[in-house]
Amino acid sequence: MARNLKALGLWRTALIASVRQDGPDLSARQMAIMLQVYLTDPPHTVRGLAATLNISKPAVTRALDRLSLLGFIKRKRDVEDKRSVLVQRTVKGSVFLSDFAELVVAAGAVAPEDMAVIRAEEEVAASAKARLEAQLGASGPVVVPA
Repeated sequence: MARNLKALGLWRTALIASVRQDGPDLSARQMAIMLQVYLTDPPHTVRGLAATLNISKPAVTRALDRLSLLGFIKRKRDVEDKRSVLVQRTVKGSVFLSDFAELVVAAGAVAPEDMAVIRAEEEVAASAKARLEAQLGASGPVVVPA
């Protein structure tokens, strides 16, 4: 539960920072489409995005209308299948997501009081690794402490 609350707290912090900026506010659906288009390999189509996100094609189209007006995506008719429209990335969209990623990173910055816990966990992990490596280097069987 504490991990979930921490994750939600990070997301909240990043969203609040995003809302406080002068840039556009994206809905969850618009952000999901942006992330799908920018973080997965093309080609992207309305039909494909609707299927991947499990939402209707009109809902995808409305979100793409807004993202297109913002300059975050562009649409291009598929030359191979004239019925299909390809959704493409733009420099402006890349910059927006890069800036948003920085907000997420900043939200996840570790507080000084958490560093002691992290260092202690790292020391325990390093010690366990050293013991295992020593046992693997020995000719006898590996014994894992309980």
